Amino acid sequence: MNVLLLGSGGREHALAWRISQSPLCAQLFIAPGNAGTEAYGTNLAIDPNDFDAVREVVLAHNVRLVVCGPEEPLVRGIQDYFSTDEQLKAVYFIGPSKEAARLEGSKAYAKAFMEEYNIPTAGYRRFSAENIAEGEAYLAQQDGPFVLKADGLAAGKGVVIVDNVEDAQQELRAMLDGKFGEASSTVVVEDFLDGIEFSVFVLTDGKTYRMLPVAKDYKRAGAGDTGPNTGGMGSVSHPPFVDADMLRKVEQAIIQPTLHGIQARKLDYRGFIFIGLIAVDGEPQVIEYNCRLGDPETQSVLARLENDLMQLLLETAEGGLSGAVLKIDDRQAATVVLTSGGYPGEYEKGKAITGLDEVTDSMIFHAGTRKEDGDRVVTNGGRVLSVTSYGETIEEALARCYTSAKLIQFEGASYRSDIGFDL
Repeated sequence: MNVLLLGSGGREHALAWRISQSPLCAQLFIAPGNAGTEAYGTNLAIDPNDFDAVREVVLAHNVRLVVCGPEEPLVRGIQDYFSTDEQLKAVYFIGPSKEAARLEGSKAYAKAFMEEYNIPTAGYRRFSAENIAEGEAYLAQQDGPFVLKADGLAAGKGVVIVDNVEDAQQELRAMLDGKFGEASSTVVVEDFLDGIEFSVFVLTDGKTYRMLPVAKDYKRAGAGDTGPNTGGMGSVSHPPFVDADMLRKVEQAIIQPTLHGIQARKLDYRGFIFIGLIAVDGEPQVIEYNCRLGDPETQSVLARLENDLMQLLLETAEGGLSGAVLKIDDRQAATVVLTSGGYPGEYEKGKAITGLDEVTDSMIFHAGTRKEDGDRVVTNGGRVLSVTSYGETIEEALARCYTSAKLIQFEGASYRSDIGFDL
């Protein structure tokens, strides 16, 4: 069976790595891919948000399974595009419908969903330009820290946490004035939750689900979780504080009610649900939903998943996930992301990358890379590469990541040297 994987990041490189290992995969196409994904299939220079171009590729290459890696095409409705097209509706598609993807595409929608189905989460209010004065007054009545979230998609950077009310009011004005573009035309103000975060990944066919390995990621740019939010600077799996009792609580209080809500609303959901969680006094609460796998958690999670991933995806698309038994590697996995100088702010592209061939004790997943002048690999984004390693312990896995990261060189290269510091 021919497969089309949409996306170009480290997540997609990891997905391509796993899908290509399946005997069920005849040909793998990645659109647009990066300098690393071409080792596992054929890169196609098309934009995943150009649905007509995706359609042409699917028909031209007799693709039978499409896996959507990033969130934007899902929020824009690519699954609906497939399901309503006479020539495409028989193609298996991994990813939720446009309405179901609002769980990620709108923070306010997700909050209302959790409220309706009694899923534990922080209290909140939503504000827009029309009631900004009400928002400022609300903030003045609250105790900090203050959490402000752009309602729409902001590439993982639309969350701001400030300590005092004046900064919070200024931030609210800036966000409603377009700091994150259309994404912050509505702002959700949440109660601050004090705890430790982790991520649970669920694969669902809309009726049943399977939990993938648990992970913890690190979003802040600076050591000690300081500085601005990023798309993700590293991850570990399995975070040791997430024990069997915590997972039982997550299933009962969060995953099962989420699936109930999806079914009650008759949402078409066949794919991944990322649930960002925080443990507060031993009880899990939802920070956010994503309608796809996270990055760089995917790199650590898929490193530990021993199943034939394509088989699982087909069972998901066909509604037959109830018979699946997951096999998980007992080893720990860790991922460290190498970024361009200046990220998540302004950065330059086109910097030559060296040392990739010297890494032997880790896996390298490309993200913001491309090839030029033949096989010369250069930077092409903010998050450039991720280094993933196994270990008997998290510390051992991270030590291997950092040893490998030091071998890779490009102008302005940077990475957090303290992933896992809080474990």
